[in-house]
Amino acid sequence: MTTVVVCAGGPMGELCSFEPYKERKDVLFIGADRGALYLIEQGITPHAIVGDFDSLSQVEFKQVMEHTNDTQRFHEEKNETDTDLALLKALTFSPTDIVLTGVTGGRLDHYEAAVRSIYRMQIQHPQVILKIINHANLLQFLVPGTHTILADQQYRYLSFFAHEKPIENVTLRHVKYETTNEQISLGTSRFTSNEIIGASGSISFSRGICLMIRSID
Repeated sequence: MTTVVVCAGGPMGELCSFEPYKERKDVLFIGADRGALYLIEQGITPHAIVGDFDSLSQVEFKQVMEHTNDTQRFHEEKNETDTDLALLKALTFSPTDIVLTGVTGGRLDHYEAAVRSIYRMQIQHPQVILKIINHANLLQFLVPGTHTILADQQYRYLSFFAHEKPIENVTLRHVKYETTNEQISLGTSRFTSNEIIGASGSISFSRGICLMIRSID
């Protein structure tokens, strides 16, 4: 089991906490552009760094280069974003989980691009759990089937949204607001701010893609 934490270069205040990952031997870190510097400043040596590094000064880039032996530098004119390149690098480690942080709170186009990348990769690699995490939220796409959701006081609130098309036969169990074989339609806010009751809850559905967001109060 391998978890890869990808740190992009968004505002530092939006980063997730790295403390739960630092001491784990099954965690690898990848820095995307300025995200590599953020990791180093947190006392983390990136296993790889990726990007065009246009957001770093020469001094900062030299500092980053001194902390890793695996560097992929690209021209600024490229088809992929730095985050995309880092996610592709993460997949080369055959991970069970990929955590992406540093993509919220700054430019909305970068955030939207990151969400679309996570969605695309989740569909292409259903065996990998992909998440976007910041200081207060966790975002994840769910494919049809049954999903157990462990209770976590850090993420008390639980919301579900239809992505691209309605979600069919939605059954929620062990949550404050349960449902049986209902639909989450596009544009509805009805499935916002649920809460898990007990140690875990679950969602099952037969068709569609579910965007799940877990949030701190």
